[in-house]
Amino acid sequence: MTPHWLERTELLIGPDAIERLQKAHVLVVGLGGVGSFAVEFLARSGVGTLTLVDGDVVDPTNRNRQLQALSSTHGQKKAALLEARVKDINPDVVVHSHDEFLTPEAMRALISQPGFDFALDCIDSVQPKLNFIVTALQAKLPFISSMGAGGRLDPSKIQIAKLERTYNCPFAKHIRKRLGREYQIKKGFPVIFSTELANPESVRLTDGSNFKKSFYGTSAWIPAAFGLHAASYAVRKLSGLL
Repeated sequence: MTPHWLERTELLIGPDAIERLQKAHVLVVGLGGVGSFAVEFLARSGVGTLTLVDGDVVDPTNRNRQLQALSSTHGQKKAALLEARVKDINPDVVVHSHDEFLTPEAMRALISQPGFDFALDCIDSVQPKLNFIVTALQAKLPFISSMGAGGRLDPSKIQIAKLERTYNCPFAKHIRKRLGREYQIKKGFPVIFSTELANPESVRLTDGSNFKKSFYGTSAWIPAAFGLHAASYAVRKLSGLL
């Protein structure tokens, strides 16, 4: 029976789709600007089990775009904060949170576990993203991957397409080249990307910690819109609507 709080969703997609979502187990890796909003939409759609992975804590600079980033949550674990939030949305949801940055070995161990129905790659660093994609493809785990959201302002330019059909996204181009050169993977999975050209003046180099060599300036809404697209795709796939 559909919970009362999901009545409006049931009116739109039907009771059978709700039941499929309640039985679904979704993995989300990366809980920043994209992943945090994706988790919110998955929870509010009635997904029954969520596994959330991110080893980071909230930094003041996260507050312009990350759902769990508040003046009161600085220094707290992103995964734990989102776990508490989704349980407040749906007290019946089962949440497994992992407060860690996954090594290639840990990534393989996690994804090889049975039970996942779908996964969202919301990782914003190149090598961990490559590790996720390769491992998920090997495990035949259905997933969608988020490409570059930084340096952009126009949400109407966001699309979902296969990786090989992306354009105007240097991040996607780099991922595509690395997958082909190092893993002989040329195509075959959906991604979220923007056709808007990133503002080249909004990039800044880093010290390379946590696998990140640089980052773009970001708006509040573009990462959230990427997360919306990721969750929408997952929900429609899981509920049989796509």
